[in-house]
This record gives sequence, structure tokens and C-alpha cells, in this order.
Amino acid sequence: MKKVLNPVFLEGVQIYLAEGQGFTVYLTYLVILAALQFLILFLPTLDPQGWMGSANLFKLSFIAALILTVYFTLRFANQEFVPWRFLPLKHWFHKEGLSLYEVAAAQLALLCLQAVLLLLLASPLLVWAGAVARAAPDSILSTFPLLLFYSLAYGVWGLATATLWERRGESRQIFIRCFFAALLFLSSLLYLPLNAVVFVFFQLGERELAPLVFWGWKGSAKAVHWSFHLFLLASGLIAYRWALKREGYL
Repeated sequence: MKKVLNPVFLEGVQIYLAEGQGFTVYLTYLVILAALQFLILFLPTLDPQGWMGSANLFKLSFIAALILTVYFTLRFANQEFVPWRFLPLKHWFHKEGLSLYEVAAAQLALLCLQAVLLLLLASPLLVWAGAVARAAPDSILSTFPLLLFYSLAYGVWGLATATLWERRGESRQIFIRCFFAALLFLSSLLYLPLNAVVFVFFQLGERELAPLVFWGWKGSAKAVHWSFHLFLLASGLIAYRWALKREGYL
């Protein structure tokens, strides 16, 4: 009888949601985001009425949500939480007889699911911050697709890392953290609008970023930023496929 649902996807849902292994992570994510919002509101002035005029609350809250969502999505994709509960890829390919497409589709679906769940958890806090800062409704709504896109663009590298170093948990955890920090640092160093945090901050503030000028060629900051992140997403998928091939699953 043909399987209705992919067993690799069902395994992730069973572990994170049915067994509740992901609930502690979701709670940690919410607590950190809420604590950062509190610090944004009250630390600068310690004025109980200060929140009424906090125009930057939404921008800073979204930046905090962006960093946290991308970071936690990377860690979910890298199977850093309860890694011993996941069956190895060899089991799915050789014992269950799943194809490359089935395994890859299931892992990508789990990546999307985790990104959406984190987005849903953050949405009440972001909407509240937008209301406090009197942000335009379209500005608030536009942040959610951005969060999802950035989570997927970076998250696919977690899948590639988990596949490449499947049996070396510590190595892949170190790599993911270095990869995330290096991208944020190097993107700012090479060209400031490449950095997602800087780009979003200027976009929400409706401020123009300097275009990229290279050997007489001039490109808008938006075009360069989105081209870079689309390249990041595509190269992550290619690296994921290469990792599967290197481990002998292709």
C-alpha cells in the first residue's frame, strides 16, 4: 500500500509536536523575543509612560525577531534539538527504500513548518509592537513574508550541514554558528545593504541605501540585496544536494 504521508516528515512532526520536544524551544524563542521588547521599551528612559512614544519599537522588534527566527530555524534544520531521536538518512534510503526526492522534500517541508511555526509565535508580539509604534498596517504585514524568506534562505544551509556531518554533531553545531555570524559580519563588511538586519532597518525607516558601484556598473541596493539572498538560497540547495551525493545517497 502506498504511503499517504512521507515518513521522514511524520517523524519530525511526531518528535517536535506530538511528543512536545519542540515546545521548550518555542517557549525559549518567545521568552527571548518578549524580553528584548521589554528592554527596548523601558531600559533607555525607565519611564513607565515611555512606551507611548516608542517609534522604534516595531523596527527593533522585527530585527530581533529576524535574528532569532533565522537562528532557531537553522538549528532546527541542523537537528540540534534531541538529535538522538532522528533516524539516520541511511535508514530511510536503504531500509525504507525512499527516493532522494522523497527525503529531500520531507526535510524541506519540515524546514518550512518550523519557520512558519516560529513566525506564528512571533506574530502577536510584532503586531503589538506595530500598534504601539503606530506603524502602517502594510508595513506590519510585509514583515511576515520577509521573515519566512530569510528563514528559508539561511535554513537550507542547516540541512546541508546536517547531511554532510550527520555523525558529527559538535562539528556541525560549531559550523552553523560560525556560518551565521560570518554571514552577518562579512555582508556588512563587503557592502552594507547585503546584511539583512541593516537592509530591513533602513527599509522600515523608509530610508534609501547607497547603490553598489563596481567598475562603472551601478546597481540598486534592493536589487543587490535580493540577488544575494536568492543566490544564498540556491547555493544552499545545491550544497544540500552535494552533501547527499558525497554521503553516497545519490
